[in-house]
Amino acid sequence: MTTAVVGVAAIGAAGAALVLTDPSKRRASMMETTGGDEAASVRDYFDKVGFERWQKIYGETDEVNKVQLDIRQGHQKTVDKILDWLPENMDGMTVCDAGAGTGSLAIPLAHRGAGVSASDISASMIGEAETRYNQSIAAGAKAPAVAPKFEALGLEECTGEYDVVSCIDVMIHYPDDRVAAMVGHLASLSKKKLIVSFAPKTLAYSILKRIGELFPGPSKATRAYLHDEGEVEEALEKAGFRVTRRQMTATSFYFSRILECERV
Repeated sequence: MTTAVVGVAAIGAAGAALVLTDPSKRRASMMETTGGDEAASVRDYFDKVGFERWQKIYGETDEVNKVQLDIRQGHQKTVDKILDWLPENMDGMTVCDAGAGTGSLAIPLAHRGAGVSASDISASMIGEAETRYNQSIAAGAKAPAVAPKFEALGLEECTGEYDVVSCIDVMIHYPDDRVAAMVGHLASLSKKKLIVSFAPKTLAYSILKRIGELFPGPSKATRAYLHDEGEVEEALEKAGFRVTRRQMTATSFYFSRILECERV
């Protein structure tokens, strides 16, 4: 028993050390070409080397390793849960899917009849989403009354007013000091419902993230931020929304807390 306790303590201490030695130098070097502009750094990543990686992860190709396949399956589980929360018939409803990536959520919502505004900071990613949507229509999928709009926009650049605003697995690219403003902006676009997902900050997930950062590859994300669930919920409340439903998706390498919120 004593040995087991010591072993667990040692693992915890090692994990804490890993978390504290965050690879800030690597992150800083990746922003040198953009003059320290973090948003521009993320845009460059997803327009270039990161696009190939995430296009495969969010696609159907078999050319993925076990980690990439696990992330693909985890992300799809999150999308499926959100689709379960929304009506099958969304005729007449408007949706802003901010940070839409390659359209894993935006495209099914368009097929349900919603008027979708899909955007992503990366022109490559949102261009792929539009291509996939057009291919789905060509293959016989139902087209909505209003064709979806695909635009290369950062979250802060999104405008308009929508019944539903979604932002899925995007907050991981936002440091803590930008989350409240980002949540506030997304909330200002929604008349009724806001759905967000993020990687929650726990010791276990912090250790897992740090271990992954010890083995950086050229196509890995520029950075990955975990967020305290209480702080995210506090930002939502300040923006006039209350959490009405929450779920967690967790696989071996993917973890995402999903919050459904209604305007108070």
